[in-house]
Amino acid sequence: MQLGVVGLGRMGLIVADRLLEGGHDVVAYDLDSEAVERAAEAGVTPADSVEDLAGKLGDEKRIWLMVPAGAAVDTTLADLDPHLGNDDVVVDGGNSHFQRSVERAEATDAAYLDCGTSGGPASADAGFSLMVGGPEWAYDDLVPAFDAVATGPAGHDRMGPAGSGHYVKMVHNGVEYALMQAYGEGFELLHEGRYDLDLEAVARTWNNGAVIRSWLLELCEEAFREEGTDLGDVDDYVAGGSTGTWTVQEALEQEIALPLIYQALSERFGSRAPEEGRFSRRLANRLRYGFGRHEVARREK
Repeated sequence: MQLGVVGLGRMGLIVADRLLEGGHDVVAYDLDSEAVERAAEAGVTPADSVEDLAGKLGDEKRIWLMVPAGAAVDTTLADLDPHLGNDDVVVDGGNSHFQRSVERAEATDAAYLDCGTSGGPASADAGFSLMVGGPEWAYDDLVPAFDAVATGPAGHDRMGPAGSGHYVKMVHNGVEYALMQAYGEGFELLHEGRYDLDLEAVARTWNNGAVIRSWLLELCEEAFREEGTDLGDVDDYVAGGSTGTWTVQEALEQEIALPLIYQALSERFGSRAPEEGRFSRRLANRLRYGFGRHEVARREK
């Protein structure tokens, strides 16, 4: 299958690489010409503009967007629009708000698939988890590409109509916030509690057979191994928050109580206040590097 990839940042480059490894032909474009050159060295066909990319694809275009949510998606779609028809498919693999995905699907001539993507750069080798919304025929058509980018056939599915993929990913991120908060609070009690504990050893033990074992707990173990039990100079500032905010807003509209997710979001916002740092927030800060390679905010020495 021939596909175009627009956006060659951390995630976009992984998408392109996994498509190539899956035996697909990839045409790629990014505003950063050096990123395009790096992708070309890996085997993609480079394009010097969105128009050039569209021109290098066949009559039935399959284009995967990995650009930042918001204005960048709209700008890219506007550039693509003159080159797209009803037989074409566009995949939005970013963290767009699900309502904007519905609006874009209605405004775009091509079939629009909103694709929630989980796993972060750390999943480059294993593959992502993909939550896809949009027309069933378009999803079915791209199953070979989804198989390549995801962990395999079990790593992706069609959630429902337009918007549903990003909706499921939004709630996924809300759950992620709550899990990070729970681990952070537990390890804070262990750190400040009665015993002088090696938290890497605790995390390693829990990761082997315990009920609460998980990839996030493996990342806790990694954090303590690399930073030390006291997390060294890792700050308590926890970035991010948009998808958690969307989750809480949706819960208020649907009158569904999400106290754990709401509290986790509140803690994230609270981390930005000038006060004594909390260990749980410092661990959450470091965990975001573990799965997403987000920059770790650190204290001044």
